[in-house]
Amino acid sequence: MKISLNWIKDYIDLNGISTNEIINALTMHGLEVEDFLDEAKRYTGIVVGLVKEVAKHPDADKLTVCIVYDGQSENNVVCGAPNVKKGQNVAFASLGTIIPKTKTEIKKVKIRGVESEGMICSESELELSNDDSGIMVLADDLSAGTLISEAMGMNDVIMDIAVTPNRPDALSHIGVARDLSAIFNRDLRIPKIDLDESQNDIKKFASVVIEDKINCPRYSAKVINGLAIKESPAWLKDKLTSIGLRPINNVVDVTNFILHEMGQPLHAFDLDKITERKIIVKSTTESGKFTTLDSKERILPQGTMMICDGNNEVAIAGIVGGENSEVSEKTKNILIESAYFNPSSVRRTSKKLLLATDSSYRFERGTDPSNTIYVVQRAAQLIKSVAGGEIAKGSIDEYPSKARNKEITIRLPKLKKLLGYEVQKADVNRIFQRLGINLLKDLGESLEVVIPTFRPDIEREADLIEEVARISGYDLIPAIEKVNITIDKRKDDSRFEDHLREVATSLGLNEMVNNPLIPEKLADLTGKPIMISNPQSNDMAFLRTSLLVSALPAVSLNIKKGEKDLALFELGNVFIQHNQPINDFSDFTEKKKLIYILTGNKNTRSWYSNETEYDFYDLKGLSNSFLSKLVLDIVLDDSYNSIQNNVYDYQFTKNFKGDIFGTGGKLNAVFLKNFDIEQDVYCFEFDVERLQNAIESKSSFKEILKYPKVLRDIAFIFDNSVKYISVKDFILKESSSILKSVELFDLFESKEIGKDKKSMAFGLEYYDFGRTLTDEEVDTDFQKLINKISANFNAILRGK
Repeated sequence: MKISLNWIKDYIDLNGISTNEIINALTMHGLEVEDFLDEAKRYTGIVVGLVKEVAKHPDADKLTVCIVYDGQSENNVVCGAPNVKKGQNVAFASLGTIIPKTKTEIKKVKIRGVESEGMICSESELELSNDDSGIMVLADDLSAGTLISEAMGMNDVIMDIAVTPNRPDALSHIGVARDLSAIFNRDLRIPKIDLDESQNDIKKFASVVIEDKINCPRYSAKVINGLAIKESPAWLKDKLTSIGLRPINNVVDVTNFILHEMGQPLHAFDLDKITERKIIVKSTTESGKFTTLDSKERILPQGTMMICDGNNEVAIAGIVGGENSEVSEKTKNILIESAYFNPSSVRRTSKKLLLATDSSYRFERGTDPSNTIYVVQRAAQLIKSVAGGEIAKGSIDEYPSKARNKEITIRLPKLKKLLGYEVQKADVNRIFQRLGINLLKDLGESLEVVIPTFRPDIEREADLIEEVARISGYDLIPAIEKVNITIDKRKDDSRFEDHLREVATSLGLNEMVNNPLIPEKLADLTGKPIMISNPQSNDMAFLRTSLLVSALPAVSLNIKKGEKDLALFELGNVFIQHNQPINDFSDFTEKKKLIYILTGNKNTRSWYSNETEYDFYDLKGLSNSFLSKLVLDIVLDDSYNSIQNNVYDYQFTKNFKGDIFGTGGKLNAVFLKNFDIEQDVYCFEFDVERLQNAIESKSSFKEILKYPKVLRDIAFIFDNSVKYISVKDFILKESSSILKSVELFDLFESKEIGKDKKSMAFGLEYYDFGRTLTDEEVDTDFQKLINKISANFNAILRGK
């Protein structure tokens, strides 16, 4: 944002403070000056010169020899301009001067045998215009020796300030002046309103109706009748051109002036072009077309907030006016709009239309809803001064939802604790006063203050403390000589996630990173969609409910680009809604998930092999390989489900103690049509938190067994109703401590063993960590176990 220092000085006295001090102060106190142009320094060495004599060059027909007086001495100058004459005031560059356009230094030279001790400049050489037809002739009333920057009013300093998104109050000259007022403890001069209104009430000329009260909480307006559209006066044009704006006409120039003075965008409508002289603020219910001031026809999406008259749309709210209501040379009566629009509404429309303006830039960040009346009155006062006319009595001010000022308490002990140094209460009060933050109550050790509506960034005590630190100076924060830290081992939250990535890549998977913000259509496929409050677009309006719905668009894109054989994984967050509407963090859960996706061929065709497509067993094998590297393959159990649902044709889960750690399978073809995918896709999605907890609970050191194991196999015929896990648990409970492991290795059903019967065979491992077991003690325990199983389950031992 460009800021003129001379313009700033209209609102604050900066005498005695150098340009460098101002620039450094702004940067160090939160408004970074990225670049600046000091016009006076640019024209150093160039002064008003008086041409005392003009004579022809003795050895060149097109050259003249001039005597130029620079206020101190007379200088011999060879000049080639055809319009140089005796008695003219000119722009004279003395020896050592750097010419702005060419960046060359003026030196004493001989031209065709005649010495030249300077240069008479053209407008082109001074980069004031492209006119290089002759020298620049100045006004006769100027004194020789006057700096050209002073003579032509080019002594301004133009700063390019980087304003952070949370500081919309600083997007104006008065906003920057307010910060300087607090930094240098100087008074801020806000322009006074002195309106000369007619006796005709404004309600006779115009009316305003707000239909979309959410996106337009306030709309103020003034009417001026009988004005004359013409060129702006010099002071107004100079203000605008100083910051790179092009003057248009007196009315439009005032609205642009106010925007950069106050930070409040305005718009002037030709009142005679407004049907029924009625303004209606509403959002479109369907898409349509609209021609803007630049004569371009734009496609308006549904939900665009528009300014309308009795019949037509006349402006895109907060962004740009329409060609059908613009101010022209024939305009006699105008309505001045000063409104507050919802930042998210303006931002959304601006992004959809790919149309950004100075107005939308400010509305997107948030203007001051309490300032619309003052600003429109200021505009009316200035417009009357430059365009004449009569200001209608009163103002239109539709304000259905009044903005409330926040009240915050700042504790002085807390201020001292956070900053590391003490700021006196009087200084805190002074800083707040200069920043427009008013004291409500002095509570001794704390202050209760009222936050102005132009500071939406101040929401809590910490923000007030930051303002005190910012204005006092961050350099006052004491340096800390030493910092005490604990040497206790700390948990590294990213370590496990990094390990998951390493395992996935070691299995041949490529990582993808997808946007967690997706359209509602996709979010609705796998859960209850959660909408964010200020989406940039409809395609990024909802949080993903599964990694799958954000990953499949990437898979689809790769397939369309010809990459049909994919093995991918992603590690990211998903969001699960519990209650609606969402009022706090308890109404939804954010979970970390891991997904891997297989599609296409796992082997390409070659001389030694054929193409082989990924299938369900590849997914199952990948899942087992993945878990084996996490030492969870012997912990988690599988559960299969062949019943088709909205996502999977068939699926399986990984379980542990009744908890599902992950789900995957072959994706349903109907489901894949949502992503324009026609080939088979297999995926598995893990719950990362449960994986991590299972690993941490299982991770322990186990010494290598030094003594041999004794293995025994046993098989029984059971009733079909007997479950494997019941038998396993019984064996472990009833045997002695030397039995360490029981695993089912065979399950058999046949008519030969009987109806409703089944055979289960178990492998038993006996060992001890401290000694070698004898055959006798193993056989004794083994035989007792056979007897107990037979009695408890009415089982028949096989192989007798």
